[in-house]
Amino acid sequence: MGSTLAREADDVLYTRAGPEIAVCSTKAFLTQLAALAMLAAYLGRARGTLPPDRASALIRGLRSVPAKAQAALGLEPAIIALAKRLQKIDDAFFIGRGLDYPVAMEGSLKLKEISYMHSEALAAGELKHGTLALVVPGVVVVAIGTQPDVIQKTAANIQEVRARKAEVVGIATEDTADALRPHVDELLVVPAVDPLLAPILSVIPLQLLAYHIARLRGHDVDQPRNLAKSVTVE
Repeated sequence: MGSTLAREADDVLYTRAGPEIAVCSTKAFLTQLAALAMLAAYLGRARGTLPPDRASALIRGLRSVPAKAQAALGLEPAIIALAKRLQKIDDAFFIGRGLDYPVAMEGSLKLKEISYMHSEALAAGELKHGTLALVVPGVVVVAIGTQPDVIQKTAANIQEVRARKAEVVGIATEDTADALRPHVDELLVVPAVDPLLAPILSVIPLQLLAYHIARLRGHDVDQPRNLAKSVTVE
């Protein structure tokens, strides 16, 4: 509140996430997703493109997210064990389809920012456009699969990287877990939620994974190198 952006803008939608201690944004990312979901629901109702019952279902889903986020945080012991296994890897790829693709980008970004590991995110359907040539034994692929309408295609992409001996970590909801479980080495499952809201939950294990890998590698997660909280130059 009171930032240059807030002063210059005509309207402001505050996320009210509280102060972000770390340079790398975590909770602000989640609250921005929630705020944008509410804005989209409002615009959909105002334009008449979103039926009232669907809008109500989305808002009910948002109200359930805090408790489900707490459940996602309960995955931390499994994530710590996973981080201990992965802390010395050289390359990681994050893949997803639809709404899972930007979540893959966020997970990859966090891993790069605070663990200083090479990481790349891409739409799962684009694997064969070059990146698949880099998938060799020892490479880790994190596959996000929370969208029921494309989960079978995501599973097919996972099979492609498994065939090349990559280690695969899957992120799924309770609704999509069964489709991914046979194809991954490790599966982290967050509570079931409306697919449009799934990114709010599925990103939490990825943020925790980056955090614990960075800690195990001896890095300061709050003050990563070459990054600043406020960007003051173009």
